[in-house]
Amino acid sequence: MVRLLISTARRLALKIASYGVMHLVVAILVAFAITRDWRLALAVGVVEPFFQTIAYSIHDRIWHRIEHRRMLSGLEEASEAFTARLQIMAPEEQTRAHGHHGHSHALPRSLKQVAVKSVTYGLMHFVVAVAVAFALTQNWRLALAIGIIEPLVQTVFFTVHDRVWARIEARKARAAGMASA
Repeated sequence: MVRLLISTARRLALKIASYGVMHLVVAILVAFAITRDWRLALAVGVVEPFFQTIAYSIHDRIWHRIEHRRMLSGLEEASEAFTARLQIMAPEEQTRAHGHHGHSHALPRSLKQVAVKSVTYGLMHFVVAVAVAFALTQNWRLALAIGIIEPLVQTVFFTVHDRVWARIEARKARAAGMASA
């Protein structure tokens, strides 16, 4: 059980770190494209992703809870959802539909949920980007340009990042299921 918790924490830390690196590179490139000043681009690119990574971590945990709450319908379902997330439950059991309840323990990944998650991420990103850019430049025009363009680009990369991680988690769940079978 301890090994499982450590593995889960390690995957979460890796997911957050990979997001931070992706964000850093994109932020520097977008800030440079707008300002044509490498010093300012590096400042925005280093400071802004730091705050965005913290905001992303909070956003991701909130969405994880939202996705889980939609699946819960009692104590039995809560314990099954928890064991499914920790990958203690076999993948077949995670995805089976309960007869009269008609639900699954697999995390929902509908297009609507992905879209709403991406939009809320984009709004959060916009606010943080404008605030950080203004703090660094003291120029509202540059801050708004960075705050509008950079989050749009980052939202595309965020959606791809989120989908890649969902596939990685699904692949690991399948591998764990095959190993336990």
